[in-house]
Amino acid sequence: MDNYEKRNKRICLIAEGVLAGIFSGLTASLYRLLLMNSETAFFWILNFIKGNYLYIILWFCALLGISFIVARLVRFEGMAASSGVPQVMGEVNGSFNPCWWRILLVKFIGGALCIFSGLSLGRSGPSIQIGAMTAKGFPRIRVHTEKQDKTREILLISCGAGAGLAATFHAPLAGILFVLEGIRRTLDYTVLITGTVAVVAADLVSVLIFGPAIIFSYPASALPVSDYWLLVPLGILLGFAGAGYNYAMSKMQDFYQLLKNIPGGLRLAIPFLTSGILALFLPQVLCGGNVMVKLLTDTHPALSMLCLLLLVKFLFSILCSGSEVPGGIFFPVLVLGSYLGAVFGSTITAFLPVSEGLWFQFILLGMAGLFSAIVRTPITAIILAVELTGSMHCLSDIAIVSILACITANLLGSKPFCTSCLERLLAKHGQQTSTAAES
Repeated sequence: MDNYEKRNKRICLIAEGVLAGIFSGLTASLYRLLLMNSETAFFWILNFIKGNYLYIILWFCALLGISFIVARLVRFEGMAASSGVPQVMGEVNGSFNPCWWRILLVKFIGGALCIFSGLSLGRSGPSIQIGAMTAKGFPRIRVHTEKQDKTREILLISCGAGAGLAATFHAPLAGILFVLEGIRRTLDYTVLITGTVAVVAADLVSVLIFGPAIIFSYPASALPVSDYWLLVPLGILLGFAGAGYNYAMSKMQDFYQLLKNIPGGLRLAIPFLTSGILALFLPQVLCGGNVMVKLLTDTHPALSMLCLLLLVKFLFSILCSGSEVPGGIFFPVLVLGSYLGAVFGSTITAFLPVSEGLWFQFILLGMAGLFSAIVRTPITAIILAVELTGSMHCLSDIAIVSILACITANLLGSKPFCTSCLERLLAKHGQQTSTAAES
């Protein structure tokens, strides 16, 4: 191939990356908008039924009905279940070849219904799969041989996955890093260049729709050098917590597997009806966690309340995600990490001569460290935390905690969450998994 052909190929890849980013960013942004409206509608319903026993009974009946609808959707397209990141990883390595439009259909409808029902699920994992499937399906230039077609398709799927994360979190750097570190697991120059233009294009689409505001408005300040020793116990704590989360999630998936002979609607009724119960007593833990984030930014909850919300959010999150309903774990994990950091910060400032003004710094560090320990992508965790909060001045603190948390979780023998889920998928479906070959 001469220089002219190489240059033309590179230009075509960049053009395709831009198109993949625009389409994937638009689709992921529409999904984000749909979930935001679903959450708003959910809390409106909670206020409407509050104190009216007849309405509460009707709401429980509605939750039961929705669980059957979601079960049918998952049965219609099994590869759209849970977050979708392991499915993208499997398709990139050649194990799966699902129908892109069926996944988009189930993700949009199922994800909206789950958030409308108050389930503790996030939008980032589904947005990654939505972006990947959009890039797989949008009209594009194809080359002639089947082998080259598949290679180009895998490249676009990878770019779309990064674009989906960039659009849902306004985090373009984290988007491309997650593709390289979490999905491809290799530094590929072609993926880096094409993926970068894709995530930038997707982020621009997201900014046009939602504006440039950051997701987590934590007013964190850099930790004084004299207090750097606190990063060590915090990183180790978060590593243990991440390993514990992955262990608990695995056991919850085993529990639902034991119920496989029970009709899907009744099996999925467990998290849906639990949501109804929590709505009566502790509605703050419902949905992705925006209410819990607002509590941290607007108030300084007591340590007992922080622990209560953390425990219940943790249990409800694994109950929802373990059921494999369409929805992600990343946003709830970031919220759980924030509360772990808040508990650590409240305890430290109460018993040691540490400034209470550093409380938000521990929240930020907890968010990054737990993500790193669970997903096992420390570089992505570092950059994601910076982009989500705009705290570039805290980069060194975040890096130390994220790396320590990742090392601790590895030493404990805990598998990365997405890897563990992919292994389950491969064991369940084998290499022949294809609910519907792409037409």
